[in-house]
Formats: sequence, structure tokens, C-alpha cells
Amino acid sequence: MNTISQPFIDYLKFEKRYSAHTIRAYSDDLDQFFVFLETSYGPTVLSAISTPLIRSWLASLKEGQMTSKSINRKISSLKSFFKYQLMRGLVDKSPMAAIISPKSGKRLPVYVEEKDMQSLMDHLEFPDSWQGMTDRLIIRLFYCTGVRLSELISFKNSQLDIPSASMRVIGKGNKERMIPLSHSLTEEMSRYLDEKKRSGRDLSPRFFVNALGKGLYVKYAYLAVKKYLSQVTTLNKKSPHVLRHSFATHLMNHGADLNSVKELLGHSSLAATQLYTHNSIEKLREVHKKNHPRN
Repeated sequence: MNTISQPFIDYLKFEKRYSAHTIRAYSDDLDQFFVFLETSYGPTVLSAISTPLIRSWLASLKEGQMTSKSINRKISSLKSFFKYQLMRGLVDKSPMAAIISPKSGKRLPVYVEEKDMQSLMDHLEFPDSWQGMTDRLIIRLFYCTGVRLSELISFKNSQLDIPSASMRVIGKGNKERMIPLSHSLTEEMSRYLDEKKRSGRDLSPRFFVNALGKGLYVKYAYLAVKKYLSQVTTLNKKSPHVLRHSFATHLMNHGADLNSVKELLGHSSLAATQLYTHNSIEKLREVHKKNHPRN
């Protein structure tokens, strides 16, 4: 960790209380920037970092075939970093003021077809073991609630409210949201808790644990989703985020209100949620084309 950026990272961690994943992303971006400065221009003090220096770094990223989306994230990290320095009075103005983010075409969300999800949840056999029970519930939760991978891994027993059939999720920026659960999903989660206690695996406050009772890690959930999606779809991407996209897309296709989907997903603005309207419009267009007498 660069000594110049360390106070900013501590600020994100202890005052803003950002997630470990977000903090790591900021830290990696800033480390990469300061390594570039050191390598290209030698030791550089904070007050000497200018707009041209930053542009030269961004140009090197572009030359390295980095996508506009990734470059925009790094620009966002630097903007936040210099905003913090302004707040502390360590710089007079931000060198980021004249930096314009490159336009990036929004890619449409990749999702699993409803018939394939039905096949996965209703017909695919999961092993009659703790791992099989865990994997099935993980996939059901991703698809039926739209939670993020980080939210599911950090989900604790205390965040499940069985009487009200709902779960409390801690999302980005430590924002909480309540997600309703179906009767069958609530029952399955309740059975999981009972079996965890009966088998002596309730050693962690985390809801999902492995056979030894330890909280699951991110890669476990990712690999479990990839394994089972591979059996029902030929999509190139087979990740937990694809199940989140599927959750939102299928809700929209069945007429769900955009604002409601936004709240369920934990989006901070409607702009992110509106990506899912494209798929629902395409479905309506298909129905219109097949059924309207003048088509």
C-alpha cells in the first residue's frame, strides 16, 4: 500500500465503512497509479500530481487494451481520492476536474432463460449431502432474491426473519434492505438452519457453512453456481451475477414495477435497473410480432 493513499483507504474502511471488496478495488487502483508515477516520473509528491500526469496514466491503460468500463472505475477511484485530499486541505484543487470519462457502451445483462431455471430447480438432482443441500439453497437464493455474491457470503443467521418470511441484506455502502421470501424458500432456509444445528455445524454466525461448520468463501459459491448452470445452459458466463440478472429480467418480463425491482436489487438509482427493461421490451416485441393481425 502506498503511504500517500493509506489515510484515504483507512477513511473508507473506518469512517465510510465500505465493504472489503470495494476497499480492495480502490486500493488496487491507487497502487497501480502510484507505481506508474514512480516508474515513469520518479518519486512524486501529492501536490505535484497534475492533470497531464493522470492523462498519461490513462493513455497507458488505453494502449494496454483496457476497457472503457475499467478505465472509468479507475477515474472514479482517483476522483474520490482527490476529493478526500481537498477535504483535508492537502491540495488546493483536484487534478481530476478536467478529466473526462470515456464513453462505454452498456452491455445488456446476460440471463438464463426461465425454462432452463425451471429445469435446474425442479428436475436437476442435487446430492443427498450437506454440500448438495448447501449448493441447492445457494442457487435458489441467488435466483429468487437477486442478492449479490458478497451479500450472500456475508449473510448471517440473525438476518433471516422466519416469522415475517423476509431477509435483511447489507448491500453496497452498508445500506440495508429487506427482501421478501416465498413460503417454500423460507421453509427451506429454516430446514437448513435446523440441520446445521442438529449436525453440529452451527459454529459460525454465517448462514452458509461448509461441512466443517466454517463460513463459505466467495469462490465456493461461484464454482457451485458455475457447476449447475453448466448442466442447463450453454451461456458463456455462468456466475452468481448471471442469476441476479435472471432474477431481475424475469421479474420485468412478468410486468414487475421498475421501482420495485430497483429496491429489491439495492440499486442506488434507476439508471442501473433500466438496463433490464430492454429485455422485457424485446419480449413484448416478439409477442406483438407473433400475434398482431397486421404483422
